[in-house]
Amino acid sequence: MNWKKLGLKMGLEIHQQLNTKTKLFCSCPNELSDKKNDEEIKRYLRPTQSELGQIDRAAFQESLRNLSFKYQVYDHKTCLVETDDEPPHNLNEEALDLSITIASLLNMNIIDEIHTMRKQVIDGSNTGGFQRTSLIATDGYLDTDYGRIAIENLCLEEDAGRRIDTDDEFTTFRCDRLGIPLVEITTDPSIHDPEEVKEFAYILGQILRSTNVKRGLGTIRQDLNISISEGSRIEIKGVQNLDLIPKMVELEVKRQLGLIKIKNKVLERDAKVLDEIFNVDEVFKNTSSKIISKAKSVKAIVLKGFNGLIGLEIQTNRRFGSELSDYAKKHGVSGIFHSDELPAYGITENEVLKLKKFLNIDDDDAIILVAADEDIAILALKEVIRRVKMAYDGVPEETRKALENGTSEYMRPLPTSNRMYLETDIPLFKINKEKITNIKNNLPELIDEKKRRLIREYKISDDLTNQLIKRGFVDEFEDVLSELKVDPIVVGSFYAYTLQELKRDKIAIELLTINDIKSVFKLLEDELINKDGVNYIIKEIITSNEKNKSLPHDYKKIAKQLNLLLLSETDIRNIINEIALKNESMIKERQMASIGPLMGMAMKKLKGKADGKIVNKIVKEEIQKMV
Repeated sequence: MNWKKLGLKMGLEIHQQLNTKTKLFCSCPNELSDKKNDEEIKRYLRPTQSELGQIDRAAFQESLRNLSFKYQVYDHKTCLVETDDEPPHNLNEEALDLSITIASLLNMNIIDEIHTMRKQVIDGSNTGGFQRTSLIATDGYLDTDYGRIAIENLCLEEDAGRRIDTDDEFTTFRCDRLGIPLVEITTDPSIHDPEEVKEFAYILGQILRSTNVKRGLGTIRQDLNISISEGSRIEIKGVQNLDLIPKMVELEVKRQLGLIKIKNKVLERDAKVLDEIFNVDEVFKNTSSKIISKAKSVKAIVLKGFNGLIGLEIQTNRRFGSELSDYAKKHGVSGIFHSDELPAYGITENEVLKLKKFLNIDDDDAIILVAADEDIAILALKEVIRRVKMAYDGVPEETRKALENGTSEYMRPLPTSNRMYLETDIPLFKINKEKITNIKNNLPELIDEKKRRLIREYKISDDLTNQLIKRGFVDEFEDVLSELKVDPIVVGSFYAYTLQELKRDKIAIELLTINDIKSVFKLLEDELINKDGVNYIIKEIITSNEKNKSLPHDYKKIAKQLNLLLLSETDIRNIINEIALKNESMIKERQMASIGPLMGMAMKKLKGKADGKIVNKIVKEEIQKMV
């Protein structure tokens, strides 16, 4: 595609959780829980007018769904702040400092006074119907191979609750995630190439990982804004796979071009949408369609002049009917039927003819059916009528959900500025210049710089370095080596690979302390154990910590109990001398070529209680004595 000719413009929003000790506006721990909740509360949310007397369109559309919500809370992981039954506490300064750190790495201007705002969100993910957000920095940039990309804003805000379940009556959220601090980073919409978005997202991700942010699934979320000159701004939420971004952009552009094509055809045909919703139960009285027969009611609408347009493909495996179906599904139906795809789904050709006759439509017209409870069917078709009317304008502004195949589906209209309010429970917070200066003078080492330094200083491989950085163990790795003279490769492999293997084996590595690890490697430094013994001792320590965390360890005693203490050189020499005497004839015959078999016999006898280099040296000496 010719992106320039199409007028492609894109922007990116990144939401990254911060790894602080507590949440943003209370002292609850910054962690998730999979344990059964202690209590459950229920809420019903509604939209409110802004200071200008206007209601945000996204909030209004959510309210039409008449949703009810349950919130799972915990005695020790959530509090009254999360349930919106207590005013927020003071702003978490650890989160603020980390936000300023990230903003500084992004070449941004830090504001001097923080005003916390309420952003109306009534999809249920926030108990109070709003999210607290604070502008921290503006006007930054990052350089890519495609040029400089402007970063408009960095905001510090609280994360939403976790959606756990949805049934016919309630949508259930868990409040453990609600209130976790995150930064929202927004670029301007001046990106014009899909590959540039992908590169920017990668560079930004590397910078964020250089700071104290959370890692893992769900800790970073990316939203992509896309528009073309004849289309509209579309926000695609939940873009996880960076490699999928170029395909996602291409498919969204195709979708907008398809909707523009439909707009032109609708105007050309002078097509019309009838507002009346018809009851067509009589037509399907004796239907063999299982879907239709199970429904309590069948309703229909007529679209004059729309024949052939509902089934028109606007994106790979998605038609205009898919767009209409997305809107209908917001009111609880599983989908729609339309005349461009009938007969199908058990609906016969004879029933289609009867339906057209019943509705008195022409060959140029289209029909849309919904089979459901009467009230639900009517609400769903009203939503379809509203969406069809948007076809006259081309591409409606929407928030859409990213799908794994690169396409997207409708979530809600784009929000407007009418959803922002000043938070009156949180005082203004001034940021003094000394705080900013101190943070800027102590910025973290960026990942690429860290990688080059680790390889240079510790002579470890590129892969081992990447694993240490990926798993967040660089600081502990360097802490161990700052105190002990042990092989960096052995220590690095322990952090990069061994701990991961223990975790896969369901061993509670979180019970392991840095003192435990240093003490075991001290045994290695003192040549009391070999490197293979480290893992066995670590496992024993974890088992002991599970039984009694406060019990001090005698690490040498543990090694002795596990029969892992190395033999003295005298003991090693005596064992090898005995092996050599038993194999004297082979040694005299093969001379130095006998080193291999003798090493095998010695290592088997020693059972890992001797360093291989020492064994090799003594074996050579014993051979030289006999030849």
